[in-house]
Amino acid sequence: MKHPLAIVLPLLLLAFTAASAIVIPDPLPKAPEPIDDILRLQIFLDTQLFGPGKLDGRPGEFTTKALKRYQRAQGLPETEMAAHTLDLASVPEIYTTYTIRPEDLQYVGDLPHQPSAQSRKKYLPYDSLLEFLTERFHSAPELLEFINRPLKLRALKPGDVVKVPTVQPFLLEALTEVPKLPEVPEYLTRVIKIDTREKVLDLWEGDKLLASLPITPGSGHLATPPGNWRIVGITQMPTFRWDKSVLEYGVRSNNAYELPIGPNNPVGVMWIGLNRAGIGIHGTNSPQTIGRSSSHGCMRTANWDVVRLVKLITQGMPVIIEGPAPEPRPVVVRKAEPPPPPAEPPKRGFFKWLFGKQ
Repeated sequence: MKHPLAIVLPLLLLAFTAASAIVIPDPLPKAPEPIDDILRLQIFLDTQLFGPGKLDGRPGEFTTKALKRYQRAQGLPETEMAAHTLDLASVPEIYTTYTIRPEDLQYVGDLPHQPSAQSRKKYLPYDSLLEFLTERFHSAPELLEFINRPLKLRALKPGDVVKVPTVQPFLLEALTEVPKLPEVPEYLTRVIKIDTREKVLDLWEGDKLLASLPITPGSGHLATPPGNWRIVGITQMPTFRWDKSVLEYGVRSNNAYELPIGPNNPVGVMWIGLNRAGIGIHGTNSPQTIGRSSSHGCMRTANWDVVRLVKLITQGMPVIIEGPAPEPRPVVVRKAEPPPPPAEPPKRGFFKWLFGKQ
């Protein structure tokens, strides 16, 4: 008769292997239906601050990059999603619930689209409770709508109970206006390295990779400038000077609008300024487009990521940016206009011709 351990151990090994592996259906279910194994991995990576981008339970570029960077940080072989051996036991449940509170409504309201109208507001809020939830739980709106069917998330009200991923919530209500966060001397040995081609920000301390986040850098004429920079200040809940000339040409003009604080401020809830005028790392009012669009030269990341990054960095830290330099703008040469034809002499009337008077 076999020893009981000879029977139990293989079963335990099989259970552990099954818990770690990701099963990616072939063919994939139709979007936006999430794949539970992928969503569990995304939640795990997000919790470790190796950001997969918005949580959607779908295979994608930034989930793969986050996985490989986390594996590298842990001294593990880098693999594709289906072959990883990470222990995801820290994410026993991929979903929890959230009850809409009356106080959540203070962060939702009218949001004009034009900067001129935004500048007349005291606060730039979420435009809906759905947007509030997507940012609070780091999620794609399509994911929340799918997992909450038939509940209509665009008609939420206090008391409604919503199914959400089990992530560390982004707590907007915990943020106050701080013009300049204090320096943390023990973090001065850390360095931020950014590869604008990879669209990823990595935080290092010596040879140790501490965190990795997807970003949206600039490109083309407005490419994020490569070089060795440093952080000169970090502002929590910043305002933003919206100047079309600065955004498009890097030249300050007198035609600008001062936009108030709020989650829908163009630089989100954090501004990490560098010693390059007008360039910084910041939050965003468009987290769903991170890594899938381009900025006006800065590096933007999701508000839920930047608030956690700020807890690990400090003023004075170096920031190394690699990537293509801004493309020179073409010089437009105006063609010389031909001279106007000579003016014809004024016609003389009949009486002037008859009497010879001018």
